[in-house]
Amino acid sequence: MAADPVLARAISIEDIAVIRHLETAFEEENKNIATCRAYASRGDEEGFHGIASFFRAIARAEQIHAANHARVLRQMSGPPSVQMTLPHVEGSLENLRTALADQRFEVEYLYPAFLTAAVPLIDSTAIRTFHWALEADKSHVRLFWELLPRVGADKAGWAYTPHLFFVCALCGYVAQNPESENCPSCNYLWERFETIQ
Repeated sequence: MAADPVLARAISIEDIAVIRHLETAFEEENKNIATCRAYASRGDEEGFHGIASFFRAIARAEQIHAANHARVLRQMSGPPSVQMTLPHVEGSLENLRTALADQRFEVEYLYPAFLTAAVPLIDSTAIRTFHWALEADKSHVRLFWELLPRVGADKAGWAYTPHLFFVCALCGYVAQNPESENCPSCNYLWERFETIQ
């Protein structure tokens, strides 16, 4: 029995859509890596070493997301490519607000839309990389909301002192302190988290 050509075409179009979503996510994560690294440098220049530590942790998490997306892209369509633009850098407080807005965009719109498109295909690798990035980005947003009030509160406080952050090497979840034996996002062992300062 011959396969239905309309059904075959629809499936390939859906696959192409997921590949495009993976490419977009890969580009977005690479943009965030460069931006967060630039923000960390600005934080150190301004004496905000705590903020710089946080941005280095977020940059590492975004690097993990990009690597996960790239691995799936290689399986589906070949090696990904990215076009980089130089990030716009302001003062550290404005950088925190801008980065929070970027993370909220990913959590509220980007990854939910990509997951919605991937789930009907039952493509577990695409679903997993989108899900991990979404859940990890939720941890980033939570930390941004916790850290923003600390920045201007005390001139000798949190924002000025380097801090350790814990980054899940599998999904990019970020925490200030060990939270449990396993990553809340992907169940990876906490002992395998990376420590970033």
